[in-house]
Amino acid sequence: MLTPDVVEGSPLNTQLHADAVAVLRRWTPTSARAAEARDRTLDLIAAGPVAMTRAHRAGHVTASALVLDATGSRVLLCLHGKFRRWVQLGGHCEPADRTLAAAALREVTEESGVAGLRIDPDPIDVDIHPVSCQGGSFHYDVRFAVLAPPGAEVRVSAESEDLGWFPPDQLPEPLAGGTSQLIGPALAALRRAPLRPAP
Repeated sequence: MLTPDVVEGSPLNTQLHADAVAVLRRWTPTSARAAEARDRTLDLIAAGPVAMTRAHRAGHVTASALVLDATGSRVLLCLHGKFRRWVQLGGHCEPADRTLAAAALREVTEESGVAGLRIDPDPIDVDIHPVSCQGGSFHYDVRFAVLAPPGAEVRVSAESEDLGWFPPDQLPEPLAGGTSQLIGPALAALRRAPLRPAP
């Protein structure tokens, strides 16, 4: 049973929720589609911190990132174990996450096995898509750019069939919808400022 402060016996993460609201309100969307998704995500999280959890049946916020190699000439994608498409790394927010950027960086580190990743704390995209979580729901996915250190070696996690580095103009198939649209904004983030560890 849901209460304003507890979901399934765990306290809700008010700090993560506050960060999501602040990040999305100040963000300048990278496209008209992303602007609409940002506005819809702000409407969703008006429900409070519960919208950051899988318990929120109307949908929940997730965090993902497109990983660039140290030169910005390749991107890291995973062949997702459940829907068998190549996609950026990321996933659900957890109770210990304090910011969306930290959630994305944690997920990417877990799924890639790469240490020393740096992240731009400003999103590069927001995307809403249906998923099979909780018997059918929506992910309101806030997406970031991440830079890998030189010589980064990846390790496939239990969630992926495979990981691979690809030139931005030679992405693998089948590719998840929305993944290719991250290339331009991620490269722009890399040019704009050095990426840094999550707060």
